[in-house]
Parts: sequence; structure tokens; C-alpha cells
Amino acid sequence: MKLIARNCLERLPTIAVALLVLLVAVPAYAHHPMGGVTPSSFGEGLLSGIGHPIIGIDHLAFVIGIGLAASFLSRGMAMPAFFVGATLLGTGIHLLAVNLPMVEIVISASVLLLGVMIFVKRSQPLAIWASLFVVAGIFHGYAYGEAIIGAEAAPLVSYLAGFAITQYLIAGAAFLIAVKSQSIVEAKPVGTRLAGSFVAGVGFVFLFTAIAPF
Repeated sequence: MKLIARNCLERLPTIAVALLVLLVAVPAYAHHPMGGVTPSSFGEGLLSGIGHPIIGIDHLAFVIGIGLAASFLSRGMAMPAFFVGATLLGTGIHLLAVNLPMVEIVISASVLLLGVMIFVKRSQPLAIWASLFVVAGIFHGYAYGEAIIGAEAAPLVSYLAGFAITQYLIAGAAFLIAVKSQSIVEAKPVGTRLAGSFVAGVGFVFLFTAIAPF
């Protein structure tokens, strides 16, 4: 079992490079599960909310990164709650027509920063991690809000519930995998650090894409 785990970890850099190449071809605006159409029913809102954190690769990378970070932070799975709550706040800010600056740049930079912090894995205070999760969550949530502008109450509520629950489940899955991998490979956080470098790579690709027009 340990041999298999080590072989998988050894191949992670190759897999990460291949995925990053594919990400270059993924449009940064491909964040709308309903094809840009505003959800008009409870079911559509729920499906859109579930899909948004998954098809948005930058969002997905950040949520996975939160789970990885939670695997070595003292508060564990309590930490993703800061991000999830902030995404709800960010969506509300968008719905109130309050404009936030450089949204895509901040989102991409947050993914890059989180990946670097996971890879370095120094003992930053929990307040720093929580601050990153909250600030990033507001901007990620603001981006989520674009897909639900103009929706009625039912699809709006189901959309919010959909992406909030989905994010927490994804972070929880990443948390469990990271904890399990550390226990298999002699308690060494090699897999977590490699995954952190992949998250940073995703952030770099999207940040480059976001600032390229400038």
C-alpha cells in the first residue's frame, strides 16, 4: 500500500503539468453552469449553485486548497467555514450592485497565494489563514453572484445553498484525502505540498490570463 502511495506521489508532478497545460486552454470566464442563463426555478438554482464551484477551475482549486490547509491547521474543518460564509457575503454584495475592483485578478492571486502557503507550510498564525479565507471568499462569492442576478427568491436561495454546501463538501473531501495520505506515507506531508504546488500553478495560470490584457 505504501509503495502504491509513493508511486502515485512521484507521478503527481507529471500529472500536475499536464493539467496545467489543459488549463491554459480553459477560458477564465467559463463559470456559468446554466450557460449564462439566469436560473428560473428552485431546481435550476440548486444545479447552478452546485456546478459553479466545480466548473470554475480557479474556484475549485481554492476550495481544494482550503481542505489541504485544514489538514494541518489546528481548527481543522472549522476553517473552511470562514471561506464559505464569506462567499455568501460576496454574493450578497454583488446582488446589492456594489462594485468590487479587479475581481478576477484578486481571485487568481488568492489561489496562487494559498498554494504557496500550503507548499511552504510555515506556522502562520490562524488569523492570517482566516483573513485570507474571508477576503478571498468575498471576491469568489462576488464572482458567483454574476450567475444569479435578476433571479427570483426560490432559485436564489437554492443557488446559495447549492454552492455553500458543495464548497464545504469539496473542502472536506480534500481534507480527508490529505490526512489519509499523510498517514500512509509515514506521516510526511509530501502529497499535501505537491498538491499545494498544483494549486499555486492553477493560480499562476489564471493570474497570468487575468493580467495579460493589461
